[in-house]
Amino acid sequence: MDEALVIAAHGSHLNAESSTPTYDHADTIRATGAFGEVRESFWKEEPSFREALRTVDADEVYLVPLFISEGYFTEQVIPREFRLADWDPELWDSDGTSATNATLTAEDTEQTVHYCGPVGTHDSMSDVIVQRAESVTGDPDVGEGFGLAVVGHGTERNENSAKAIQYHADRIRERGRFDEVQALFMDEDPEVDDVADYFESDDIVVVPLFIADGFHTQEDIPEDMGLTDDYRTGYDVPTTVEGHDIWYAGAVGTEPLMADVVLERAADAGADVDSAIKQVREETGGAKPATGD
Repeated sequence: MDEALVIAAHGSHLNAESSTPTYDHADTIRATGAFGEVRESFWKEEPSFREALRTVDADEVYLVPLFISEGYFTEQVIPREFRLADWDPELWDSDGTSATNATLTAEDTEQTVHYCGPVGTHDSMSDVIVQRAESVTGDPDVGEGFGLAVVGHGTERNENSAKAIQYHADRIRERGRFDEVQALFMDEDPEVDDVADYFESDDIVVVPLFIADGFHTQEDIPEDMGLTDDYRTGYDVPTTVEGHDIWYAGAVGTEPLMADVVLERAADAGADVDSAIKQVREETGGAKPATGD
């Protein structure tokens, strides 16, 4: 097959585990045989964005950003580093949560690149959030009697950061599966520090909309919520905080069903991956729709 998939992720010089979800999801997709080549690329690690296309033999490439929101990295850094000719964010025709895809040419390699919107704003991400709640509770039917908190970073520098969180919280709330659904943030109101104040449910599942577990998900959020005074000592799941049992799930991007969202992005751009999507959903337990759409 003369088609390749390239996944673009942030990576980290400081946290060796940051890239693990990217490699895991790439391996899952590679095993389906949907593409002749599957490559990982990173901003802060090797292989780098700038060199990624040079490692690909295929003339046609589906480029999927493993990022949560539309903004600086997806609209500026990735197109620049992949040298996508004639790129303009307007090609996505997005309001901040509705990026589509654009077909461009890589200036140096002359490959055709189908540049997709980030995984974090795709509708399928709502399914992964719910699947994350199922995983942490061990209950495939979790919902009744539970509240769900979808947590993001939030920042005044990029309004789209909060938009993605609110978008998925709203979609999951509309399905009516959980008694309560709230969008909470680290750096803006409503803050995750006060998670117990925003729910009446005795049980609350907290799912951070982050790609990888790192400083924020492993240290900041558990301490901010009061699960522990020192993340190094660990905490129970669930942990009782102010009369509520908090089921802390960790980064949504570590959920195996994330591979499905990458494939869905490629499918929206024209890739023939329907059988691969079905295979991934069956293998990861995500075959049932989770958002009621």
